[in-house]
Amino acid sequence: MTKRKAVVSIRECVACGCCIKVCPRNAISVPQGICARINEELCVGCGRCVKECPASIISLEVTTQ
Repeated sequence: MTKRKAVVSIRECVACGCCIKVCPRNAISVPQGICARINEELCVGCGRCVKECPASIISLEVTTQ
């Protein structure tokens, strides 16, 4: 079985919050305004955050389980 999950490049994230607004599962947060964090348990890998990120620093990673 394969699973997709969003991954944030934390060195490049500017914590703009655009990804938070489009996540249907509320899997993204920006603790202390530093950078976006993905809750892997909630993320379903839909890719909406990837498309919305203005800096293009979120990607989808595919894993097999």
